[in-house]
Amino acid sequence: QVQMVESGGGLVQAGGSLRLSCAASGRTFGYYCMGWFRQAPGKEREFVAAVSTYDGTTSYADSVKGRFTISRDNVKYTVTLQMNSLKPEDTAVYYCAARQGFGLGLNRGNVDYWGQGTQVTVSS
Repeated sequence: QVQMVESGGGLVQAGGSLRLSCAASGRTFGYYCMGWFRQAPGKEREFVAAVSTYDGTTSYADSVKGRFTISRDNVKYTVTLQMNSLKPEDTAVYYCAARQGFGLGLNRGNVDYWGQGTQVTVSS
């Protein structure tokens, strides 16, 4: 089982940056594809980014490509989302997610574990 705790959310002006971190427990962290989702008020939870198990291959939603960077540390059991050039439409609760297994595919339907979420608010 993997337990995750997110941190780093907050309020930032448009064009600014935030760095989200997800601290995971469990020795099997390296066997999980890790990622981030977000959910804005009144909208469905949507995929943001994912990073594969050992080779660190990444994927991103089109809306964040070139602005967000996901990375993982398999020694510290952490996943980080660096968010630059933030826009008001990035405002949402951001959730860390884990799917057991190799590969990069991550969607709402195959997530095994969720974090509790951290609020990101971008003012215009």
